[in-house]
Amino acid sequence: MKGTLILLDHLNDRPAAALIKDGQLHDLLVDTDAPGPGTIYRAQVDRPIKGQGGVFLNTPDGPAFLRHIKGLSPKQTLLVQVTGYAEPGKAIPVTSKLLFKNRYVIVTPTAPGLNISRSIRDEDRRDALLQLIHETIGPPAYGMILRSSCAEADPEDIADDARAVLQLVSQVLEDDAQQIAVLLNADGAHEQAWRDWSEPAQIETETGCFAAHGVLDQIDALKSADVSIHGGSFSIEPTRAFVAVDVNTGKDGSPAAGLKANIAMARDLPRQLRLRGLGGQIVIDPAPMPKKDRRQLETIFRAALRSDTVETNFVDWTTLGLIELQRARSRAPLQIEPQ
Repeated sequence: MKGTLILLDHLNDRPAAALIKDGQLHDLLVDTDAPGPGTIYRAQVDRPIKGQGGVFLNTPDGPAFLRHIKGLSPKQTLLVQVTGYAEPGKAIPVTSKLLFKNRYVIVTPTAPGLNISRSIRDEDRRDALLQLIHETIGPPAYGMILRSSCAEADPEDIADDARAVLQLVSQVLEDDAQQIAVLLNADGAHEQAWRDWSEPAQIETETGCFAAHGVLDQIDALKSADVSIHGGSFSIEPTRAFVAVDVNTGKDGSPAAGLKANIAMARDLPRQLRLRGLGGQIVIDPAPMPKKDRRQLETIFRAALRSDTVETNFVDWTTLGLIELQRARSRAPLQIEPQ
């Protein structure tokens, strides 16, 4: 099927959303019990960890860890936001720089200023958006970013979205209680799909739409570590320390086989990691290829990572010829169970 399709259904009795592009599963969101990125706590300082440059905090969902913070004393309360999913046995990663995201607007209380997504390049549209905010809201009391979804959106919808987010921000920041508490829960899968998948698409919400469009079969394929690519394959295997990726050329014995397999891996790996909910340190063992081809592969790899919705940094090549990536843990690892 050609085109973009958004499906809202359930997976293992949990709300789930699938983004399909030209028949291929492009993104997948599934509700979890773990506190997700975006959750805001009123937390209490427990103890500093000088060697790690941060402090442990107490939250209703267990211990959290806040990096690079000074001037905090035990028992002090502060507002923090979850930045990623915690690894098993580790504290929840949080930040004191709060961010409130909705479909059209992001509000940044600690970073003042009104900004527009760089992907909106039409100067007339940019000027119209700035005028819209100033006329309907006035100078924002907090920092605000107009997202790329504003490019074609109805002005009234954008204004309503901005008002709703600003009202939510005021409610959270003006709460002056002292007990630890959850002040804002992260969006569920269906809400996040509405918030982040703003491109024109056909939307289906009927129960069973995953099965009707072959999504369950594509999810089931994620059980395998092996991913087929043109002329070869690559495997993705999570370990306790990092995610290992190994690229193979298969039966192709041509001189360019290694480069072709590595390029195919680079273009598909961000999608595979996104669907599997994998992050942290990624170590890639590419197929053998001449050193002179590294720059070409790196350029293609960086372009693929820039277009990904999960922040990922291309760190470098190691002396052993491996590739290191650092990827945000903004997705929970996919748990696949029998349907």
